[in-house]
Amino acid sequence: MDLTERKRSSRLLYEGRIIRLRLDEVTLPDGTAARREVVEHPGGVCILALDGQGRAAVVRQYRYVFGRVMTELPAGKREPGETPLTTARRELREEVGAQAASWTDLGALIPSPGCYGETLYLFLARDLTLLPPRPDDGEFLEAEWVPLEELAEACLSGDLQDAKTVAAVLKARLLGL
Repeated sequence: MDLTERKRSSRLLYEGRIIRLRLDEVTLPDGTAARREVVEHPGGVCILALDGQGRAAVVRQYRYVFGRVMTELPAGKREPGETPLTTARRELREEVGAQAASWTDLGALIPSPGCYGETLYLFLARDLTLLPPRPDDGEFLEAEWVPLEELAEACLSGDLQDAKTVAAVLKARLLGL
């Protein structure tokens, strides 16, 4: 069976600094019409940066949508023309003040395929050199170093709920990295 939905029309509803929202009219596989709300996002990266003591860099920052401070791995949005690795290098330097000599691609994930058009690229960064962080204007966060085992336990217990952080930490643990 062909499960493809075919776009009939598309209307831009909102264009912001980070996302675009559009409403598409589609034809379903059975020929009926439906609407699809689509959030376009340029994609991002998430970095599991491990120091020589088995500790991972995490950042704590207030997430307005959830009304609380969350603990996450360093991450950020891709800029036009950037490769995922270029974005990862930039974000690690900005948020944690670290540069890595060794990078491992941990794959990509699609956080919410029902309506959100974002792909996140996961990386493991090692052989770190620490420098002063350089956060973006308007970005307020605290970086700290947490043992990887402690992060894995927090992912399993539900104390860490950020999807990209959970995926990167548990993927690295399963791969034995």
